[in-house]
Amino acid sequence: MLVTPASTTDRDAARTLLPAAKQNFRRLARVWADGGYTGHLADRTALHLGIVLDVVRRHDDVSGFQVLPRRRVVERSFAWLLRSRRLVRDYERRIDTSEAVIRWSMIALMNRRLAAQHHHRAVPARAA
Repeated sequence: MLVTPASTTDRDAARTLLPAAKQNFRRLARVWADGGYTGHLADRTALHLGIVLDVVRRHDDVSGFQVLPRRRVVERSFAWLLRSRRLVRDYERRIDTSEAVIRWSMIALMNRRLAAQHHHRAVPARAA
C-alpha cells in the first residue's frame, strides 16, 4: 500500500509502489492498470522487475460509459474500504496514520469474511 499526496500522479506513485510490491511478493508477475500507465512505465516494469503491466484500455469506437475488464475489482475494493467511517473523509493529517486506518479497515473486513466462512462450515446441515 502506498498513500501519496493528491498532487502525485498514479504513474509517479507506481514507480515507487511496483518495486516495493515485487520485493514483498516475489511471485508477483502481472499487474492490471488503466490507460494512465502507458508508455515507458510498462517497458521498464517488464525489463527491470519482470512484471507484466497489462493496460486495460477503452475502445475508441464506443461512446459514453463503458465497463472496463478488471476495473470492477478495484472499485469494489474501494467501496468496501469506504464502509469505514474514518475513510469516508480525509480526517488524517499524516500519511502513516492514513495507511494504518486503511490497513485496520481491510483487516476488519477480512476478519468478518473469515469468521463468516468458518461459521458457515461449522454449522451442520439440517435434515429435511
